[in-house]
Amino acid sequence: MAGALKFPDNFLWGTATSPTQVEGHVANEWTEYVAPDGGHCRLACNHYHRYAEDVAWMAQLGVNAYRLGIEWSRLQAAPFAPLNRQELERYVDLLDRLKAAGITPMVVLHHFSNPLWITSAGGWLNPATVPAFVDYVTKLVTALKERVGLWNTFNEPDTYASLTYLLGGFPPFRKWRLLSYRKTIQHMAEAHVRVGEVIRRAGHGGRTPEIGIAKNWTFFGPFERHALWDHLLAAISHHAFNGYVLDAFLGGPRRAASTFLGVNYYGLARFKNFEPMVPAGGACRKRLARLGVVCDDMFERHPGGLGIILKNFHRRYGLPLYITEHGAASSDEDFRIRDLTEHLRELHGAVKGGVDVRGFFYWSLLDNFEWQFGYSKKFGLLAVDFTDEKLPRKMTRVGEFYRGICRAGAAVAPQDSSVASR
Repeated sequence: MAGALKFPDNFLWGTATSPTQVEGHVANEWTEYVAPDGGHCRLACNHYHRYAEDVAWMAQLGVNAYRLGIEWSRLQAAPFAPLNRQELERYVDLLDRLKAAGITPMVVLHHFSNPLWITSAGGWLNPATVPAFVDYVTKLVTALKERVGLWNTFNEPDTYASLTYLLGGFPPFRKWRLLSYRKTIQHMAEAHVRVGEVIRRAGHGGRTPEIGIAKNWTFFGPFERHALWDHLLAAISHHAFNGYVLDAFLGGPRRAASTFLGVNYYGLARFKNFEPMVPAGGACRKRLARLGVVCDDMFERHPGGLGIILKNFHRRYGLPLYITEHGAASSDEDFRIRDLTEHLRELHGAVKGGVDVRGFFYWSLLDNFEWQFGYSKKFGLLAVDFTDEKLPRKMTRVGEFYRGICRAGAAVAPQDSSVASR
């Protein structure tokens, strides 16, 4: 593969999903939610019944890793209850099928959803949620420790807390509850430390398990350099969503609770007259294009930022890193392939420069239920036809392109690719 950007031989090339977004048949706080496009998660991709087929698709993609969530609400009917044996066996079978396909699992313990009995008791605002979560994880890790060595305790605690209590996008759809946001982060950080101890004690077949969070990193800035109030808003956003959260999970002695740091990276949010210039915040795509903003259906793209933040985290924390999520939401597959190419170039540069990055998980395996946006955001390596009750999967050209990367363990250099950035 002439001119390719070669990655280490043991590098993990993966993809990712979350239970509420793909499994269907869940009973959590999202079950009754209906998005503006009419979508809901009650069936989703029916991965619950079709996981064997989806593992076969992963094998076709050539991935050697899969980041999956395990749905707490399936496994415990009440605080400190025993785990549901039938539901546990389903996840065991999924893990065994992954192993047979040569695919390493990274298990996410919390990905934006809770049992209804947690929600009704106040969710993560209630300090009693912490010991309940620790009990659940203790029982789960005891059951799965021989099969799982990579544990991702919380996915994007910043996103969960902010959309729940600041921005009103997640149930219970509260807005501007800053103290609730901070309390949620603190309780999750405490739970991360405690379940990390549980995972360490359990071990992994005589080996040391890996433990970390997945931190969503967004760069914030003003759209116009001299807009002082937008500078201030960007600084406040950076502190609240980046600095405060990292300090809560990795500051001081809590740094020792993690053996790695996961990075979810999608790009940049700039402000113009206090308005976030991103489609996810309601900005008009046509207006953004007129202003020269390059974005997918969610965020402004900023490939160079990936290299910057990886080097920053390497210097600041000295932890191994995984790109636990990166992808683009767009029906324009050429755009998505260019986006992937440009971000992998930055990732390769960081690895070549000595940053210990051990894997890359493309979001997402399947088109899926994108929370408050329903089914309008197309992230999948596999397209899913939600208008057909059979929910057929189809390999996208992005999936075919990624398959070549996974099988070669290398990214096509931009100058050698017909889809390179123009």
